[in-house]
Amino acid sequence: MTREKVVVVGVDGSEASLGAMDWAVAEARRAGWRLHVVCAYALPSFTAASLDGGYAAMDDTAIQQGAQAVVDEAVARTAGAGLVVTSALETGDPAGVLVDLSREASMVVVGTRGGGGFTDRLLGTVSSALPAHAHCPTVVVPLNTSRQFTPVKRIVVGVDGSESARVALHRAVDEAILWDAELTAVAAVPIATGAGAMAWLPAAVDRDEVLADVREGLGVAVESAVAGRDVRVRQHALDGNAAALMAEFSTAVELVVVGSRGRGGFAGLLLGSTSQAVLHHAASPVMVVPARAADEGRAPSDVPWNR
Repeated sequence: MTREKVVVVGVDGSEASLGAMDWAVAEARRAGWRLHVVCAYALPSFTAASLDGGYAAMDDTAIQQGAQAVVDEAVARTAGAGLVVTSALETGDPAGVLVDLSREASMVVVGTRGGGGFTDRLLGTVSSALPAHAHCPTVVVPLNTSRQFTPVKRIVVGVDGSESARVALHRAVDEAILWDAELTAVAAVPIATGAGAMAWLPAAVDRDEVLADVREGLGVAVESAVAGRDVRVRQHALDGNAAALMAEFSTAVELVVVGSRGRGGFAGLLLGSTSQAVLHHAASPVMVVPARAADEGRAPSDVPWNR
């Protein structure tokens, strides 16, 4: 069973979402996949006093026309890319719509810090909804990188020994091969600070030994991920906060890859403070890979882009 080979990109007309569009176009083109452009909108309602507390819905004609204009502008950016491009308007909460589409897609791409729609919400009340609940990898493109697309030449992936980190590492290897990019795998533990996961260790424990064990585990994970594939992975086992280190690395790479729903490190906290830190502060696009992406692939059925 396989997923539909399609990159879904959410647009809302903002500069950030158009930057995400450019990133999605480049990814789809490299992979030879279809590109599906989506603009989701919710119909506003207000309490009408004259209706004794009932609700009156605003005519959605103007809203629909505006959303269509957003989609048309985004699709126009694909001219000359040599892609199969489809598009759709969807009603409903943007994050919910994208999560639903992620069940059949191979990737979902969105921007951050836009003028509304996906981007404001993804960094606000549902900032972790899409990465947390998506069924495929999600790429979040920050505004500071969206003004001009930069090809992916360097990738860094966080590894913490969890199953989700293993899946993320394998996906990072895929991306490195796709883009012919340099890949660096980083495992981080906050030892010297005496905080976080290592705070409970007694003073007598040899911190160098702990770091050596982490380095060994990282090596085993990388060896498994690259088995039979022509790619070299640089490896770093570091003492420090995982999210802070990933944010720092993001200033020198074009893509950060992390897993979700692991047992610690990046993945275990990805739906909490770490996810916010990485997604809010990374200077490069961030790919969040859910562990279930490895075993939820299935053949497309009545998917929205095939309606």
